[in-house]
Amino acid sequence: MAEENSTTDTSIICYAPSMITTNGVWQGDNPLDFSLPLFVLQLTLVVLVTRFFVFVLKPFRQPRVISEILGGIVLGPSVLGRYDKFANTVFPQRSVMVLETMANVGLLYFLFLVGVEMDIMVVRKTGRRALTIAIGGMVLPFLIGAAFSFSMHRSDDHLGQGTYILFLGVALSVTAFPVLARILAELKLINTEIGRISMSAALVNDMFAWILLALAIALAESEKSSFASLWVMISSAAFIAVCVFVVRPGISWIIRKTPEGENFSEFYICLILTGVMISGFITDSIGTHSVFGAFVFGLVIPNGPLGLTLIEKLEDFVSGLLLPLFFAISGLKTNIASIEGPATWLTLMLVIVLACAGKVIGTVIVAFFHGMPVREGITIGLLLNTKGLVEMIVLNVGKDQKVLDDETFATMVLIALVMTGVITPIVTVLYKPVRRSVSYKRRTIQQTKPDSELRVLVCVHTPRNVPTIINLLEASHPTKRSPICIYVLHLVELTGRASAMLIVHSTRKSGRPALNRTQAQSDHIINAFENYEQHAAFVAVQPLTAISPYSTMHEDVCSLAEDKRVSFIIIPFHKQQTVDGGMEATNPAYRLVNQNLLGNSPCSVGILVDRGLNGATRLTSNTISLQVAVLFFGGPDDREALAYAWRMAEHPGISLSVLRFIPDEDVAEPASSTRNMNVDMKKQRQLDDEYINTFRAANAEHETILYVDKVVSNGEETVAAVRSMDSSHDLFIVGRGEGMLSPLTAGLTDWSECPELGAIGDLLASSDFAATVSVLVVQQYVGSSALEDDMDLPDSPVHSHEHPRDTYGLQNPR
Repeated sequence: MAEENSTTDTSIICYAPSMITTNGVWQGDNPLDFSLPLFVLQLTLVVLVTRFFVFVLKPFRQPRVISEILGGIVLGPSVLGRYDKFANTVFPQRSVMVLETMANVGLLYFLFLVGVEMDIMVVRKTGRRALTIAIGGMVLPFLIGAAFSFSMHRSDDHLGQGTYILFLGVALSVTAFPVLARILAELKLINTEIGRISMSAALVNDMFAWILLALAIALAESEKSSFASLWVMISSAAFIAVCVFVVRPGISWIIRKTPEGENFSEFYICLILTGVMISGFITDSIGTHSVFGAFVFGLVIPNGPLGLTLIEKLEDFVSGLLLPLFFAISGLKTNIASIEGPATWLTLMLVIVLACAGKVIGTVIVAFFHGMPVREGITIGLLLNTKGLVEMIVLNVGKDQKVLDDETFATMVLIALVMTGVITPIVTVLYKPVRRSVSYKRRTIQQTKPDSELRVLVCVHTPRNVPTIINLLEASHPTKRSPICIYVLHLVELTGRASAMLIVHSTRKSGRPALNRTQAQSDHIINAFENYEQHAAFVAVQPLTAISPYSTMHEDVCSLAEDKRVSFIIIPFHKQQTVDGGMEATNPAYRLVNQNLLGNSPCSVGILVDRGLNGATRLTSNTISLQVAVLFFGGPDDREALAYAWRMAEHPGISLSVLRFIPDEDVAEPASSTRNMNVDMKKQRQLDDEYINTFRAANAEHETILYVDKVVSNGEETVAAVRSMDSSHDLFIVGRGEGMLSPLTAGLTDWSECPELGAIGDLLASSDFAATVSVLVVQQYVGSSALEDDMDLPDSPVHSHEHPRDTYGLQNPR
């Protein structure tokens, strides 16, 4: 038996239970008469249409949930389903049961994952402001839903007005946390104050929505007797108690039995996955929806390695394949043609405007009491209008329980689509974070005064980058006169996976287990740097996280560097060393980030080719011992490289060799296209000579500093000279040489594998270079310094070790 899509009547569908798989077209069978081939075709169509909409809507920054619902609407009775041949062939009524069952299995496991990923402690720790904003943003839309339920409720319905009010109220007042997180990241607001408050409020809202959903379902089931609702409530409370006091200790026992660092046995994983279905069965039997059981079962699983394992095993399959099926089912049930008459369309528009306005007004009132600007209150109100999974579950349950008829259901689905769809464009127009044009002089190491603080932004992709970077920073010689302030930025790719977003709203204190692999990595990175800070003197570390797509990640890095007035950014090279000494690419997207950063950075940049810094094994001060070599060809980048090495050379454990390459007198200058370029090259040579002379005069007495002039006449001799350098060095520091025409590097760029490293950097980083030594390729920031005014540096965390970990990602500019 299955419900017909387009009418409210119930049709009885008869089909042979043996017709599961086909004997094949050669036997004269039509595959679409059999349930399995038909289901596979339906699933394929749903995924393809959904992916098509994801691709089309990507430029408009629309969340994936919109594409999934639109896909269902297109396949359903509103568009393609209007053609009887398509509807009866691809989505016949007899297939609805299989399709809905599979969609609900996907939903069951997805909500189990949502429960696993949700940290109730985070909800408990959200500030009073986020809590009041969440409640303020729920009350008004709920009341608006209640008011409209009187006009939309049919008097002949068998359900009471109260249940109808609850369904409409919940549907209008909920906020979809995962969808909101994605929108905030797309708009680059996730790390702002508004982003943080919105995320916290959405999280609280989500928890309230689940409680109201369970209540709504319990009331919807209670048509037979007035005591039924009471029994549903009591048995639901008993189920939650069993989960908390029986299931949770059992799972904790499993975690304790598994040695740290080892994989969980297949038996335990299967046991938990079966537990999800059993929980769903129990809650369905007692009268709440099966997803409620799966969600509660997920909530009682402690955060840590077990949750991490379950998420990794399930997430891509469930959210990539089965969940779109649920949204598509919602679209397939939506028949826009059932919304008849201008009065209904007018009501639809009115509900959209009023529900949206209700959330905004409620939020603005609360925000006003907290002393926030009206514009920020409006923005948060708009963001909290994001709809997604919870609303779709409410609507589907309402339709299945006959609380909502076809017209109301279609109306509510369209409301959800419109309300979520308009958020991104409106917020983009309404709220532009104030980008102060930050001007500061010390954008390079060369410009930083020797007795002032050096501010460095370190970008890290994985924990593998950490040891060499820490050793490099220790070699940078922090002193009382010139301390180093380090901003450690963990770069995380923004994916469609909800779990990747959770790192942003985590407000855990250290010691609590990570929610997912990304966060485990972040903790590892932060702990390493905090440990370094404790053992090193005159160093302050501030850990931060940036979550964005790789294509725009450099924007986050640049804006942070500008906000914090950083002089130097260190970012890892996209290749890493293999066991045999060769270099292999870890992730091609890292290279894109590096190239974009070099082109847009507001200060100097160093790309670190990490082959380990062998001499630097101890992290305590003054025990480091490194042989550093600078290859100087001339130009701003090489001067910056020498400036950094000069700072390092003051460290008692560092030996510095500076090798200056000078063209043979017989060598002709490379032909330059303009007279201006000739003048510029002369000016650069003059600046080089001045800087080298200053360096030599200042370090004449230093025994650990060796300076050598090397005369070469062409690129081949340069390569030979570089190759002949002994491999006793631990680190090469070279300039990128951008924009410099030198006969000494002529022809080298023609064979460059990685032009972003410059001719010499690429040579040193190549796999066929004999010495496997770490390389730092430096590019100096060259700006219109005449226009820059010196401004007071903001308070630096270097003077105080009380820097709270920035738990929502990037710190707000001070």
